[in-house]
Amino acid sequence: MSPVPAFLEPFRIKVVEPLSMPTRSERAAALERAGYNIFRLRAAEIMVDLLTDSGTNAMSAAQWAALMDGDESYANARSWERFERVVRELTGFPCIIPVHQGRAAERILFSCLLKPGRISVSNTHFDTTRANVELVGAEALDLPCAESADLTSEEPFKGNLDMQELDALLDGPDGARVACVVITITNNLGGGQPVSMAHLRDVRGRCDSFGLPLLLDASRFAENAYLVSVREPGQVSRPPRQIAEEAFRLADGTWASLKKDGLANIGGMIGLRDADLAQRCQQLLIATEGYSTYGGLAGRDLEALAQGLLEVTDRAYLAYRAESTAWFADTLAHGGIPVVRPPGCHAVYVDAGRLLPHIPPHQYPGHALACALYLEAGVRSSEMGTLGFGRAQRDAPDIPARHELLRLALPRRVYTRNHLEYVAEALIRIAHKPEALHGYRILEQPAALRHFTAVLAPLPAR
Repeated sequence: MSPVPAFLEPFRIKVVEPLSMPTRSERAAALERAGYNIFRLRAAEIMVDLLTDSGTNAMSAAQWAALMDGDESYANARSWERFERVVRELTGFPCIIPVHQGRAAERILFSCLLKPGRISVSNTHFDTTRANVELVGAEALDLPCAESADLTSEEPFKGNLDMQELDALLDGPDGARVACVVITITNNLGGGQPVSMAHLRDVRGRCDSFGLPLLLDASRFAENAYLVSVREPGQVSRPPRQIAEEAFRLADGTWASLKKDGLANIGGMIGLRDADLAQRCQQLLIATEGYSTYGGLAGRDLEALAQGLLEVTDRAYLAYRAESTAWFADTLAHGGIPVVRPPGCHAVYVDAGRLLPHIPPHQYPGHALACALYLEAGVRSSEMGTLGFGRAQRDAPDIPARHELLRLALPRRVYTRNHLEYVAEALIRIAHKPEALHGYRILEQPAALRHFTAVLAPLPAR
């Protein structure tokens, strides 16, 4: 194992919850019953849950206190006024629209912004983002920077968009079809990699030149701001909140799942400068989610989010977040596990394709590793490879994803170093005999977002 870490949690634990501890035979039965789909496992069958950092955060004492002040008035509640004020001060957007989570924001915004045949360009669209673009008949085009192809390099901003590819697109025959440019901060599918402020300014300039709106998927805006403050020349030691405020002010609009850097369990928002677009979004929100001042959320949720958005840019918290994630990545690497470098904040990504070269992409090496980790230690994680991000083909193997990754997402303020050491030890044991793992085949799958509900079966060992 790596040396004892120097980081210190900038909080103390006030409430605890017992962990479930199913036996190996119980885990094997659970995996079979779930159709070998990690999402279909019951929470009671999990010991350490690293499936996602979305909505799984531990709230602070101040957030719990804020719940008691929730105003549940249907329209224009005090809690809405506080939420709007906090979000507007952070982002600078005059039009703030609350929603119950990020994918609701994506559906509403893209339904009002895009049309069939148009293109949304991004450093990387995440799974629900792509699905909501495609549901309106538009095309989601990913243009990740060239540096992101090397998972082992220490390039600091592998979340950036490829500017040469963007220029070629905008100057080419499909340029007129581009409707917006989306920058995801941090770049989740790319390994939790940040986007630099210099890059955001460059993208802003291109959007101005071509009359395109620049949108931020800002679900992890605070973590991106902290990584900028420690990696980017000219930004070092700037307060993360100041960096985040500048990033929002470079954009024409934003949406966020506040189940991440809102430090809460539910909620999201849309922020816009265009009043006409905001009005169309509000009308769709009222028809499908709730009135425009609660958007499907309770007043107590809005209070918890407002408080979380004030806490999340605290430098001590963000430094702990980054340092603990880096320690976890280094611990795995010291044990022979290939991980994406440099580590970000919200997750550690294992290069399952490199660890399991005998399993081809269409047999889902990331998923095979996720199943093995659950069977070995009761740890739930998520595949970010061909199962989730490849393309199914009729009567042919899947078109592979760019990388075959296993994501170990870290809920905020939930797990201690001992929990992560337990996970690391289990993965290192698995890595000592990688040839023992086998691939999987799909028995049943929906037309979109198959990784959430597909039923799989293990392939026989060769």
